[in-house]
Amino acid sequence: MATDTAIFAGGCFWCMVKPFDTQPGIVSVRSGYTGGHTVNPTYEEVSSHTTGHTEAVKITFDPETISYADLVEIYWHQTDPTDAMGQFQDRGDNYRPVIFVNSDQQRQIAEKSRQKLTDSGMFDEPIVTKIEDVKPFYEAEEYHQDFYRKDPERDAMEENGGRRQFIEKHWQ
Repeated sequence: MATDTAIFAGGCFWCMVKPFDTQPGIVSVRSGYTGGHTVNPTYEEVSSHTTGHTEAVKITFDPETISYADLVEIYWHQTDPTDAMGQFQDRGDNYRPVIFVNSDQQRQIAEKSRQKLTDSGMFDEPIVTKIEDVKPFYEAEEYHQDFYRKDPERDAMEENGGRRQFIEKHWQ
């Protein structure tokens, strides 16, 4: 099976795993850090706002089963695309929303999707989610992986920090 990857940043990576992990065609979803200048950063370093990294998820998927365009659509439905400096209760540059693209085709799909969202008039504020070239992705520490399975109560608490309410209001 030939696979492809997608990298999305949309606030706390704990909340970004489950929406993708539960889709058919997903091989893996790994939490990590990308977009910065420090090699192999730790959670503490990224949280200090000195590495330039943002929390993100790296999705390995089967494009015969689920398309990159489908993944971008799922991404929009997990984020507030009008908030450039964090997502919901998670504030700061390490929580900024970014679609990291690894090809011209991914860039075209992401840009077209962002323009469609802008043109929809769904939001009163401008769409500020960035589309950037992929940077090295460093997997987060093991205790951050598959968090929604490891600690479902804490995961639910994180989602209730504004994310779930926003999703219900704007996307459902």
